[in-house]
Amino acid sequence: MCLAVPGKIIDIQTPSAAMIGPQATVDFQGSRLEVSLAMTPEAKPGDWVLVHAGFALNVLDEAEALETWDYLRQAGVTLPGEG
Repeated sequence: MCLAVPGKIIDIQTPSAAMIGPQATVDFQGSRLEVSLAMTPEAKPGDWVLVHAGFALNVLDEAEALETWDYLRQAGVTLPGEG
């Protein structure tokens, strides 16, 4: 089973020759990861994105993103920082 998780874009790096499209630092409830925006070039800092396997798949509104985190908690998924 695959799981995509919502995160909030903190900042976006300008693409370099080694990158395929822009990359962003994305915050997942306290954990931050570098994520490719190759499939969501319209995303900007402050946007919420749905991330799977290191790629932002689509842009979400904040209410939808937070609702997804609530579902994850209800399913018993341990979130970053919750041990």
